[in-house]
Amino acid sequence: MKRDEKTNAMILVVGSSNTDMVIKAAHLPVAGETVLGGVFFMNPGGKGANQAVAAARLGGDVTLICKIGNDAFGSQSKQIFLNEGIDTDYVFVDHEHPSGVALITVDQHGENCIVVASGANATLNINDLAAAEPLIEQAKIILVQLEISLETVAWVVEIAANKGKKVILNPAPACVLSDALLRNVSVITPNRTEAEMLSGIVVNDIDGAKQAAQIIKEKGVETVIITLGREGALVLHHHEFTHILATEVEAIDTTAAGDVFNGAFAVALAENKSIEEAVIFACKASAVAVTRMGAQSSAPFRNEIEENVSFLNCSGHQI
Repeated sequence: MKRDEKTNAMILVVGSSNTDMVIKAAHLPVAGETVLGGVFFMNPGGKGANQAVAAARLGGDVTLICKIGNDAFGSQSKQIFLNEGIDTDYVFVDHEHPSGVALITVDQHGENCIVVASGANATLNINDLAAAEPLIEQAKIILVQLEISLETVAWVVEIAANKGKKVILNPAPACVLSDALLRNVSVITPNRTEAEMLSGIVVNDIDGAKQAAQIIKEKGVETVIITLGREGALVLHHHEFTHILATEVEAIDTTAAGDVFNGAFAVALAENKSIEEAVIFACKASAVAVTRMGAQSSAPFRNEIEENVSFLNCSGHQI
């Protein structure tokens, strides 16, 4: 979709851009083990870029702030963003560090393990973002993750909160976050592991997710959404818990499921959908994504969500 055809309020994504190198194998290796894999392929990835592409394919008006290297991977990534209709005016180029790469192994059940070499992503700094500060004023939704400097994330979140903007933080990869940062977040979207890191509560079931969500909310976050894979998502909003049930699908690759969820969720919020409606939409999008290989390549288009109503049967209920 071309930029001038978009009608939604602008979504500003600040994050990483990587090239994913993927090997399919029967099982994930344990320490010291060598596993003979099967299919190998390369795909554009990086949590920021993945979420930007997912949002753009679903009809969002998306601007991406990231940093790439002055190399073939970086040039290829930027061209992909342009092809997806993403505004790339603030895709910065680092002339000293290479573009980020991720090494991914995917097992026969669609589960994965990932190692990332951040490269230029790690040098996206406050000086870069200061030049892009007017974009925060223009944006309706600001979506950030943790594959860039935590200092940069904290700066973006604070500036956005001071301007009264809705900030979605996908706290991945998992790390410890300060209460000061969390108080500036409108919506946080951890998975089980990340929720445990933030709350100290093991999330093995819905009760554990509720306890974790309550602790995270008490740190100052307005809305907590814990993504639970095939069990859907738990939402804590306005002191009410809602369990959004996921569509049952046969997962092939879960690599970018969370990124597609966040991109879709941002689009729905930009369209003024309620939190529950937005999570249902996001669950539908991620259900499609896990049935495909790859990161950005797995992100669905809007018609694939709207034309598969019977297949994508997500629902929610208060608990």
